[in-house]
Amino acid sequence: MRCVIARFPFDLTKSEVEQSMSGITPEPVTGVSVTIDRRVYPVLQVGAVITKLDRRDVTTSEMRRALIRLGFTCHDARPVTPTWDARADEDTPSW
Repeated sequence: MRCVIARFPFDLTKSEVEQSMSGITPEPVTGVSVTIDRRVYPVLQVGAVITKLDRRDVTTSEMRRALIRLGFTCHDARPVTPTWDARADEDTPSW
């Protein structure tokens, strides 16, 4: 499949992406991620590996779009849930 990533054209196939990521250890996921061979990778890590570009040049949306078109499953970033600290409310006066 032909796609444009960071203004550069690439011809990618699902099997080539799987092969490129086969020996790569997934980094901790903090944003949008993709499942490749039962492993979950950040999409920017995958983009940097398969395009050989600096990950600062690759956007999350263009990598997500390309990976979905290739047939991979992408996952949204998990919402950050703040932890509630009961001790922080002890000094608050109750009106």
